Amino acid sequence: MTSPLRSPRTPLKLLKLAAVLPAALATVLVLDSLVNLFLVSPPAKAQTGANQSLTLRSDVQEANSRTGVITARGNVQINYPARQIQATSAQALYYSRERRIVLSGNVYVLQQGNSLRGETVTYLIDEGKFLALPDAPKQVESIYLVPDATTAPVPTANPAPFVNQPQFTPAVPALPRTQSDLAPPLSSP
Repeated sequence: MTSPLRSPRTPLKLLKLAAVLPAALATVLVLDSLVNLFLVSPPAKAQTGANQSLTLRSDVQEANSRTGVITARGNVQINYPARQIQATSAQALYYSRERRIVLSGNVYVLQQGNSLRGETVTYLIDEGKFLALPDAPKQVESIYLVPDATTAPVPTANPAPFVNQPQFTPAVPALPRTQSDLAPPLSSP
């Protein structure tokens, strides 16, 4: 006669419990992380100077304390009021130690009414410079506001964060591409 504690089914029950327990614990940890990420964590703010903050919003963010790199993915939005910069992209890498931001994937940058579009844009914070690269065979597009020589530029203070990117519409018609579109050939004397 076997005792109830040593029934042949007890090892099977312990094996099932051993298989289910880690999965249940992992689920609790994932749910706790998601709650902390979406309900508790504010958007990342990078200190860029004397009380100047850069706000980085995205669907997902990761920070590596060893390398000082913050990775943001999905619907990335950057607001840097001190330099009147707003930007959107699919991904951003903020290298805090090198003080540079690399935006990639349908990048749109707006600064004081001037705009920049490209596939990859690097912003050097200390130098205040942008480096834009296109996705082949496309080109980078920049639109600059050029003030009249008689009027002084009027800077805007702390523009409101934009919600959507404006739609691109070319201002210049396409160049002629065929021989029939070009001027007739010159005749020989």
